[in-house]
Amino acid sequence: MITVKEAKTKTDLKTFVKFPFSLYKDSKYWVPPIIKQELETFNKDKNPIFNDAEARFFLAYNGDKVVGRIAAIINWLEVNKQQIKKMRFGWFDFEDDLEISKSLLETVESIGKQNHLEYTEGPVGFSNLDKVGVMTEGFDSMATMITWYNHPYYVDHYKAHGYKIEKEFAESKFPFSNVNPETFTKAQDLIKRRYKLKALNFDKTEDVMPYADKMFDLFNESYASLSSFVEITELQKAYFKKKFISFINPEYIKFIVDEKDRLIGFAIVMPSFAEALQKANGKLFPFGFIHILKAKKNSKDVIFYLIGIHPEYQNKGVHALIFNEYYQTFTEKGIETCYRTPELEDNEAIKKIWKHFNPVVYKRRKTFRKDL
Repeated sequence: MITVKEAKTKTDLKTFVKFPFSLYKDSKYWVPPIIKQELETFNKDKNPIFNDAEARFFLAYNGDKVVGRIAAIINWLEVNKQQIKKMRFGWFDFEDDLEISKSLLETVESIGKQNHLEYTEGPVGFSNLDKVGVMTEGFDSMATMITWYNHPYYVDHYKAHGYKIEKEFAESKFPFSNVNPETFTKAQDLIKRRYKLKALNFDKTEDVMPYADKMFDLFNESYASLSSFVEITELQKAYFKKKFISFINPEYIKFIVDEKDRLIGFAIVMPSFAEALQKANGKLFPFGFIHILKAKKNSKDVIFYLIGIHPEYQNKGVHALIFNEYYQTFTEKGIETCYRTPELEDNEAIKKIWKHFNPVVYKRRKTFRKDL
């Protein structure tokens, strides 16, 4: 018999975080999180998302054995400001037993009904900067640090419990050798002159920080039209600056400004930490941080994490300036493969930006919903 219990204590939450370590212990492709960082994400005193959202964490037991987990999330900005009556769920992992997944999903559905919400959707995180989607293709490719990995049977469980596809995402990659600079060098010169723009490059993290708030403001503006978007608040900006910016190579952050020094475009790329995180196995000490620092310095694979263009400059070729800067940086560093984070399948604008590099889709993922 499966029982579901809420994870309330520090010990419970650590059990919640560590469950996938046993579920995927034999997987070559699963990438473990840093346990300490994951716990901080769920800490109401440290993560400012909890000023505008609430979450409850549940573990499924078969006797004394943990066999599944799920996070039930309500983002009140989404519910009250956007009038999207959604019950979110994420961090959803389980052994291949329909009773386990059913018990966990019914727990989330019950919370949604108690709060008069209209439907559940997942797997998603608290916001757009969290992981999203259950993998439906690409199980023989290593995950990244910013995506969830899952067993193929997960999808069957969603369907068995009456969940329908809500959103579809694709992840693609291309060898850096595919990049022909002629596709953007002439264009970027013309666009610079026409709109009086310039690119900013950085060698030190402290030089990035004065622009960080502007970057998150631009993120809010440039992504506002997406159906899944929830804005980043002022408190969250400070949190993300501390969590992300110091973790990223400053030379992998590119800003585009106009003649008044107004930020109109940005991009963030991260080195691939997947193999380093596998070696760290959830712990920074004693040796995990060494593997991560080596990857930060030496990784020949990069992940395009975010690209944002001000609505006034969208469809005007500003991305050519960004690509030109990255081309020079990647050439110097000997980058071999470029990966892209999950992007909505119906986002035709982003597909046009990348088409010259002949990317290949190597993973697909979906979110699922159920009306309450």
